[in-house]
Amino acid sequence: MEHALTVSPWASLAYLVAGVCFILALRGLSSPASSQRGNRFGIIGMTIAVVTTLVTHVPVVQHLLVSDAGPTMAVRTIDWVTVVEILAAIGVGAAIGLVTARRIAMTAMPQLVAAFHSLVGLAAVLVGVAAYLNPQAFGISDLVIPLIGQPFAVIHPVSRIELGLGVAIGAITFSGSVIAFLKLNGNMGGKPIMLPGRHVINIALLAGILGLIAYFVTDQSAWIFWTITVLSFVIGFLLIVPIGGADMPVVVSMLNSYSGWAAAAMGFTLHNSAMIITGALVGSSGAILSYIMCRAMNRSFISVIAGGFGQSSDAGGPAAASDRPWKRGSAEDAAFLMSQAEQVIIVPGYGMAVAQAQHVLREMGDKLKAEGVRVKYAIHPVAGRMPGHMNVLLAEANVPYDDVFELEDINSEFAQTDVAFVIGANDVTNPAAKTDKSSPIYGMPVLDVEKAKTVLFIKRSMGGVGYAGVDNDLFYRDNTMMLLADAKKMVEDIVKALD
Repeated sequence: MEHALTVSPWASLAYLVAGVCFILALRGLSSPASSQRGNRFGIIGMTIAVVTTLVTHVPVVQHLLVSDAGPTMAVRTIDWVTVVEILAAIGVGAAIGLVTARRIAMTAMPQLVAAFHSLVGLAAVLVGVAAYLNPQAFGISDLVIPLIGQPFAVIHPVSRIELGLGVAIGAITFSGSVIAFLKLNGNMGGKPIMLPGRHVINIALLAGILGLIAYFVTDQSAWIFWTITVLSFVIGFLLIVPIGGADMPVVVSMLNSYSGWAAAAMGFTLHNSAMIITGALVGSSGAILSYIMCRAMNRSFISVIAGGFGQSSDAGGPAAASDRPWKRGSAEDAAFLMSQAEQVIIVPGYGMAVAQAQHVLREMGDKLKAEGVRVKYAIHPVAGRMPGHMNVLLAEANVPYDDVFELEDINSEFAQTDVAFVIGANDVTNPAAKTDKSSPIYGMPVLDVEKAKTVLFIKRSMGGVGYAGVDNDLFYRDNTMMLLADAKKMVEDIVKALD
């Protein structure tokens, strides 16, 4: 089977337009106010790229017509069987995507993102395998006919590098994303799983993969290709298993970057400029986002990859927490304090997401505004389980964009705030990050909620700790009142009390 058309200037222009749309999509998604427009640009760009690829790579079959009166003629016709198979695959994928998008809860968005990353990685691996098994169909080899023996295809050395890197990055993305999905979905515990000698094993595997890719340039033997693939699957698993739940926002953005580079590498293999542009955009933006997330946690990228953030601290824990005095409040107490305040800052966290309390939280904010209270929302960059998780949930609940502030924009206001209302945001409000050098979260920038006159903290019970595995000193401050209940139920009761 061959391609009916080669890449024409019009196809290159279409890919360029698609690339511009992707850039505009990233630009639009950088702000909640323009996110819908950015999403539309992404849809348009992907549609152009897919249609262009289908048109320029129509599968054809070649028939030989033998005539007694003249020379043999080659006639090309469209391979409709393959065309139907491709369209059927696209239809199945589109149906799955449409159903998933309509049914998925916004609280499950981190798991969905991790699952999508795994599919991108697996797609890169499958494309690499197909290219290795049939390199002539991808135009990455020359046919060599030896004097003795069967003819065989010799893959170009540069293409071997592209194949090796693409398959390796794709396999790491796939297995790493599967582990991230299991952690985010609750199928695996959020605490890191520390394997003995994991650093030595990881370094040895990485060195082995890079060495095999270099050797693959000189020898395209099957055992080298499949060893690279298997080792890459293994190290993707080993890299993510020891990473704790508190580092999940960085892991999600990191895997996003990996998926982009895998797609870019396969773009070179397929000679598809749209994949190269898209992969480079996703890879670079994911890398930048990972850097921003690491800065927000005051951690280096290497320390995140090394794992360990999420272990219980010796300095504190669930047992120690029960021995310290704390104050308990009710929904009526919270309603009275907030209704009498001039300003209330609401700090949402993963507990809000789990309870799906964003809609009733917005209702509570609206009622407070109706009573003349200034209401603002403070978002920590790593609150939740993926970058922008809280922003997504508040946007779904139609919280006005102007009421939502990032950490650096609102931290100075807590000292002049009457009530800080914390709903499930544990680690990102822990004062120990600023004072306790023995704490695993020491040095991570946190929201200064303890500076408010009164702190209302919604939590299921005093027995649990945050996803980083450490107790929160905020619970035991004199100005903190604990509201122990399911987050959604407690906010519903507060709304009733406000009425």
